[in-house]
Amino acid sequence: MADTIRQAIHDGRYPRGSLLPNEEQLAEELDVHRAVVNKALKILKDEGLVYVHMGVGTYVHKLPPILRDAAVRHSRTHRERGGVRGSLASELAELNYTLDSNNTVGPGKPPPDVAEVLGVDPDTDSVIIRARRMRAEGVPIQIVTSYIPRSIADGTPIAERDPGVGGISSRLAELGHAQADIQEDLVVRSPTPEEARFLRMTPDQRVFEIFHIGLTATMQAVKVNIYIMPTHQWNLRYRYPVDSD
Repeated sequence: MADTIRQAIHDGRYPRGSLLPNEEQLAEELDVHRAVVNKALKILKDEGLVYVHMGVGTYVHKLPPILRDAAVRHSRTHRERGGVRGSLASELAELNYTLDSNNTVGPGKPPPDVAEVLGVDPDTDSVIIRARRMRAEGVPIQIVTSYIPRSIADGTPIAERDPGVGGISSRLAELGHAQADIQEDLVVRSPTPEEARFLRMTPDQRVFEIFHIGLTATMQAVKVNIYIMPTHQWNLRYRYPVDSD
């Protein structure tokens, strides 16, 4: 039954963002017992395809999964396309989605693992922290926290709320710290209560946590981003060359 309802959503019978018929109506429409519909909707809620608005009913999730293509998203052409402020803004603009980002920027202490990567002091305000909570079309889609050494960022647009066209990666390049290599370590885990509240997730749903390191041609780490992304909201794509031998 979950397959049937899912297919009806994909076919447009129940459009994205629409209110589903209630359980009794669905049971009658699909000629099954209401308890079957209840269990099917529970599966779809855990998948993130539908969600419950208390006191109103069950809605189809407004946004389909967004493609995050790691092979192209870090290029300068991609992140500056149309004068946008970085890779995500470029991806959403291509989908005709409006990005809303609540940014907090300032000096701070990095977590120990971030400090180790960047080679900075974990016990002092040794980095500029850019904490961003992002929505597309009003839907929360990710939490991103960036850490840049103050020795690089102080007195530059990187330490300001609006870093300019192309975001902090373009500013790093202009400062002589262009990223030549990217490393991303990815885990899937349950969201913390705070993450679940912002991202509107249930305890049964999961997030991608991506630990992203930007490295220069000399292998100096100049930026760490930590992405928290609902697994149901994102499709991840990685492409890389393979040695011919």
